[in-house]
Amino acid sequence: MAYNREHRLVGVPAVTALADLGFASATSGVIARRRPASGLLERAGAESRVIERVRQLRREFGSGPVELVVLGRRIAVLLDPADIGRVLGGAPTPFHPANREKRHPSRQFQPHGALLSDGPIRAQRRALNEAALDAGAPLHHLATPFAAAIADEARGMIDSALRHGHLDARQFTAHWWQLVRRIVLGERGRDDIVLTDELARLRSAGSWSFLAPARRRQRDQFTDRLYRHVESAPADSLAGTLATAPTGSTADLVGQIPHWLFAFDAAGSALSRTMAVLSTHPQHHARALGDACEPQRVALRSYLRACVLESVRLWPTTPILLRDLTTDTQWRDGDESFTIAAGATLIIALSAFHRDSDLLPFADEFTPDIWLDGRAEQYPQLVPFSAGQTDCPGRNLVLFVTSTLLAHLLTAADFRPRSAASLSPQMPLPVTVNTSGLDFTVEACLSRTR
Repeated sequence: MAYNREHRLVGVPAVTALADLGFASATSGVIARRRPASGLLERAGAESRVIERVRQLRREFGSGPVELVVLGRRIAVLLDPADIGRVLGGAPTPFHPANREKRHPSRQFQPHGALLSDGPIRAQRRALNEAALDAGAPLHHLATPFAAAIADEARGMIDSALRHGHLDARQFTAHWWQLVRRIVLGERGRDDIVLTDELARLRSAGSWSFLAPARRRQRDQFTDRLYRHVESAPADSLAGTLATAPTGSTADLVGQIPHWLFAFDAAGSALSRTMAVLSTHPQHHARALGDACEPQRVALRSYLRACVLESVRLWPTTPILLRDLTTDTQWRDGDESFTIAAGATLIIALSAFHRDSDLLPFADEFTPDIWLDGRAEQYPQLVPFSAGQTDCPGRNLVLFVTSTLLAHLLTAADFRPRSAASLSPQMPLPVTVNTSGLDFTVEACLSRTR
């Protein structure tokens, strides 16, 4: 096959390619999901356009990357799975995560977050996050009190669902945020709905990116409220760990918490999709039940963790990864070599790598075993929690919280989907699942709780 060796698109072809790649993410909301739009995108299968566009670019340009020149901006689209590891591992130089399109919306609610920082302060803030979140430990050192909080909140969620006869997205989200606030801020933060509502408004403004002015007054109100919680946070909460975390004078301890809350929101979406798939896949449900036994016990629960990982692989909570190129970089070798100049923005459209059947034999199947038998490691493009220098320091904590809550839910009740999304194991799984439309009929399973 003869490939286009210029590695560049300009004019209308560049605009249409960028529209296909970014439409679904921009429409649904990059920082905060827009529920009506998410439902429309699910019905339209909008993420399919991303997959097909990257395939088309790969057919035309080979392994790429290919630059799209749009309104004076240069946007390099990654096409080769092998390049993902290089880009994610090369932070902050030459592939900086504090991308322009990311910085502006994120500053609405987390101006001092580690991902938006540079130089020594970035290293300090990264170290602070790693220490507070126990990044290198399979189980967080507060796993025992966290497990007790999860068990308590799970009972409330199940009791509410049984009273109503179902569990919809609104109910799930309310209970999920109670748990998140309790883990992050302690018991006093559990019922502070105002705090997370304020965060939601700032995130919604951030989703409009450059079109939304800075909401400094709202952010100050949110930050003041957050500081009051941190001042009285118990030692068995994430906020309480900040008292002993290593830091420098400019690290801004409290300024890291908005990103934790933001990340837990995405974790809730991943958990609800995991429940939806398990409720429609009997074989996986049976294995999940086996791993869920004795839900009060603090454990890694490898199969349930793999189910959550697979949910994020199928439906990435961050569908587009962006990096700014800080120096000229060479791509490919020999006669195929070419250079992309500094100043370009790199795009990794995860669904085009996680869900392309040309690249993965299990692209559209729910296959948790790939995270247990080593297969996932054979595919460098599978990065549900990012990778390299910018991997998520809260990965293990998120997997512990979601898998433990899932263990409680599965052992206490049967969840059967009554929402529109079709997740049959006999068909390819849809590329988009709108979590705000998920709804489950719930019936008690007394035999499992005896």
